[in-house]
Amino acid sequence: MNIYKLLQLNRKIKSHRIKFFALFLFHKFNRRYLAVNLDPVMACNLRCKMCYFTDSDFVKTLKGQLKPEDVELIAKVIFKRALKLQIGCGTEPTLYKNLDKIVALGKHYKVPYISLTTNANLLTEERIETLLKAGLNEFTISLHGVTKESYEHFMKKANYEKFQNAFKAFSKLKATYDFKVRINYTFNKDNFYELKDIFKHFDAKGFDILQVRPIQRIGNTEYNDFDISTLEKDYPNVISDIRANCNANNIILMAPQALSKLKEYNQSSVIFDYTFCYISPNKFWKEGFNWREESFNDYSKKIGWGKILISNVFKSKSNLKTLSNKLNYEIELN
Repeated sequence: MNIYKLLQLNRKIKSHRIKFFALFLFHKFNRRYLAVNLDPVMACNLRCKMCYFTDSDFVKTLKGQLKPEDVELIAKVIFKRALKLQIGCGTEPTLYKNLDKIVALGKHYKVPYISLTTNANLLTEERIETLLKAGLNEFTISLHGVTKESYEHFMKKANYEKFQNAFKAFSKLKATYDFKVRINYTFNKDNFYELKDIFKHFDAKGFDILQVRPIQRIGNTEYNDFDISTLEKDYPNVISDIRANCNANNIILMAPQALSKLKEYNQSSVIFDYTFCYISPNKFWKEGFNWREESFNDYSKKIGWGKILISNVFKSKSNLKTLSNKLNYEIELN
């Protein structure tokens, strides 16, 4: 399954009524439509300056990890409804001992697309291959600096050489396994311009998707300069050069067309709250879901989930705008 074509299709379909009617049908006929985002362990080995892991008070609230028996039950309850399984959604999943078993469970329940979001500092070639053998489809790699100096400055406790070694392993293993590598580059006004040199520091054969996303306020982070207005003038030219390199190397680019449009309402995100399913040691989708005893269908029936989906077909778009509105990205497939 090409998840990026689905994301692009979602952007092309402008009618929220069509989207919600489709979700209603998927739900009614027990089909897959959820994006399951799973944090198996509430910890991270790095302290990236733009991340809430530099907020000591917030870190104190992040505790726990899933037991193997819990993972098996979670898979039984929800994986049959997952269109995509993303392991790692704000914490570092490679700290979890039985990570490959989660991937294997995803494949057992026939989840079409399984992605791992990681800072890659704990990924050795052996561990990468173990995850690929288990059935992983994509590595999503966080990057906050292109050069060694910038990378280790913004990603505290990270090692640039270990990071580069992971990409060397990706390039080598692509000869044997069919998988994708996606770089998520979070930029601010201090690391933006070096982005134009990313292809000088990273072999284009080592990754398939490049997502360029601006800094967002996600807590009391160590780096807290969120003003990127000074980049608006230069942003189109820098992105244009990156786009040309991506096209030349058959790499998918995900990036805002212009920084001035970031605050505009993103129509494609209208279904986000109805497809996003977050699971951690302390949370399972919606509050009140007793997932240890209830099935997904039983709980959905109890809260009238199907009725909620179909009722949104008849609501105006303005009534559906939520705080979860995602940034406006164009997804440029080659």
